[in-house]
Amino acid sequence: MTPLVTAAVLLAAVTHASWNAIAHKITDKLVGFALISGGGVVIGVALAAVTAFPAAGAWPYLFASAVIHIAYYALLMTSFRLGDFGQAYPLARGTAPLVVTVLAAVFAHEVPDGWAAAGIAVSCAGLTGVALWGLRGHRPDWAAIGAALATGLTIAAYTVVDGLGVRASGSPLGYIAWLMTVQGVVIPAYALWRWRGETAARLRPFAGLGLLGAALSVTAYALVLWAQTKAELAPIAALRESSIIVGAAIGAIFFKERFGMPRIAAAGLLVVGIGLMLHAG
Repeated sequence: MTPLVTAAVLLAAVTHASWNAIAHKITDKLVGFALISGGGVVIGVALAAVTAFPAAGAWPYLFASAVIHIAYYALLMTSFRLGDFGQAYPLARGTAPLVVTVLAAVFAHEVPDGWAAAGIAVSCAGLTGVALWGLRGHRPDWAAIGAALATGLTIAAYTVVDGLGVRASGSPLGYIAWLMTVQGVVIPAYALWRWRGETAARLRPFAGLGLLGAALSVTAYALVLWAQTKAELAPIAALRESSIIVGAAIGAIFFKERFGMPRIAAAGLLVVGIGLMLHAG
């Protein structure tokens, strides 16, 4: 984890939290994700025209990732519909790094050393703990929690698949371009079928916001994919989840959610975890 890789992943965390906040802000989740996915297709096609074509060995990973991403978007829409941003986002993002650690060890033969494992564990404890701590005094919404945890599993799955795929591609930008193009057509196509003659009327009020979300989404994942060609998967997966702190700030400022002791404690644990991961590097 060089300083440049660390900076790229932290920037990805900021842009990722921002596009998720945009998706949460748009009340009709299908409208939001249709615009973000459709905008991703446009950006992907433009990038594909000026970047190298991914190597043949990358395509099985790319297609598998596209399928997983479609499930991820469906579950993320459900999570945002059922739960608060401050609950759904940390649960989804916080569970992923631990699963990535296991999958990367099994499929990429990347077994973290003691410092990295401790950093990943501490980071995940902070990120998931804040969501569970925030439930004190309230009856848990198990449907919302289940959707967020399932979202985390898809995040872990596509992180490992894309980490292997982008390394085999020979072109990180080419890989992200074709991934955005292949995966991004499904949700807009479903929206067109469902709305039929009402599509333009539904999309127009949120078009600018949705397309901004698309640009942030592509930027965030392109940075992560590039980082995965330079460092191991598990520490990157844990470090990028610093986005939850950005998400907490966005929730407090724009959604008027309370930034209390649970999130402050999570931030402290996250800093310790990042320090341990960087010590390992």
